[in-house]
Amino acid sequence: MNKPSACRAAIEAALPYLRKDPERLVMFIEGGKIAASLGGPGFEYRYTLTIGLLDFNQHPDTVMIPLLQWLKTNEPAALQNPDRAKEAITFEAEILNHTTYDLRLQVPLTERVKVDISGSDITATHLPEPDLGKTWPQAERLQIFVKDDLVYDSAAV
Repeated sequence: MNKPSACRAAIEAALPYLRKDPERLVMFIEGGKIAASLGGPGFEYRYTLTIGLLDFNQHPDTVMIPLLQWLKTNEPAALQNPDRAKEAITFEAEILNHTTYDLRLQVPLTERVKVDISGSDITATHLPEPDLGKTWPQAERLQIFVKDDLVYDSAAV
């Protein structure tokens, strides 16, 4: 499975402090299933990626926006289908004190695998997601306002 490490890289790029403190980002794969095809040897991984941000002290938008950007490219069906888009990301938070909380995000993911058999050789190829056009623009700076008050500025981090 390739998407968890790609998702980790996207979150670390959005939250640079994680590179210095990587143990504050944990990931688990839960509810994994294999969807096999009757017509051939190919299959699909289906699972929920659980992302934990421990002692998180930033606004949740700082991770939700980059995660949605990542999903648009890496799991586009999650945002195209209205029923799936309603639950593209689920979350829970444990409030630890006035400034920090543990944030738990759950993201259902799939990965298609093409399997070719030639004699005694078997080749597995992880297929890319279909190109759906332009991805969301990547901003160099993220500012979050709540009722006209600036609550987060990535330039200040």
